[in-house]
Amino acid sequence: MALRTKEVLDRTGISRQMLYRYITAGLIREQEVTAAGRRLFAPDVVKKIEIIRRINESGYALRDIKEIFFDRA
Repeated sequence: MALRTKEVLDRTGISRQMLYRYITAGLIREQEVTAAGRRLFAPDVVKKIEIIRRINESGYALRDIKEIFFDRA
């Protein structure tokens, strides 16, 4: 079942601004955007955000995280 933005924020503890930074950086993406413009996310995005936060807190920039950890084919 897809998660709404608020559910993702509640489960991860990140701010709305940080969520949008992750989206803009290409680290996560919405599963769907409804006709009303609401973003819906796959449940696994919570775990991915937790990983991104840990890597970011260890000193990596979001751009580097994307290149090193998420752009692998």
